[in-house]
Amino acid sequence: MLKTLDNSLELLKYFTREKRQWGVRELAKEMNISHTAVYRMLATFERYGFIKKEAKTNKYELGYAFLEYASILRDNLDITQLIHPVMKKVVEETNESVFLTWLDGEEGICLDIAESRQPVKYALSVGSRTVLHAGASNKVIMAYLPSSTQAAILDRGLLPRTGHTVREKDKLLQQLSQIRQDGWAYSVGEYTDSVFGIAVPLFAQDRQVVASLTIAGPDYRMPREKVPGVLQVLQAAQQEIQSLLHRIL
Repeated sequence: MLKTLDNSLELLKYFTREKRQWGVRELAKEMNISHTAVYRMLATFERYGFIKKEAKTNKYELGYAFLEYASILRDNLDITQLIHPVMKKVVEETNESVFLTWLDGEEGICLDIAESRQPVKYALSVGSRTVLHAGASNKVIMAYLPSSTQAAILDRGLLPRTGHTVREKDKLLQQLSQIRQDGWAYSVGEYTDSVFGIAVPLFAQDRQVVASLTIAGPDYRMPREKVPGVLQVLQAAQQEIQSLLHRIL
């Protein structure tokens, strides 16, 4: 019974922004289990509204039941309501978008965005999941994780997001050490081509890293000489948010 539950929950993780639809046999092959088992799991999820079959393709995709649960989670999550005004102030001072990335297991998840008003800006959706080995917003979290967790991430492989993603384990570990020493991270084109990121970590009361705050946008708007001034604004917001987090975490 527990194995079936594990497989069912694992199945849901295959429905991503990059791969939104699956056929039964296609998914069974990917999961390396029988297509009969996959069909039964999909049928059960479909019955409760968590999965639906798309009529044109005859493939399965996530159902609307998730929207209700997402709404409940969002309503109960006071963190973004507390932090968003601070993020908006950073946008006003820097004229660039600001992102709150939360640690979820061994991944990051975009929890909130305060968008720049500029016509050209970095676009990311709330709820997007990110690997922790690429980009300032992610590496500034990974830098403060226990070495055992870092090792687990490294062992899974450093799949490239762009041509600038660091793929050598030793080089990444050196960068993480430097980030931890500096207390902030800077990247250009590591997660998305031609996009810069300047990020600082956020901690719970027990000093465990829980999230990052990042300013990001087109790289042509952030030459190196502008970084110190923008970082100063970001670090002021970091201190303000830390005091908020320590009240609730």
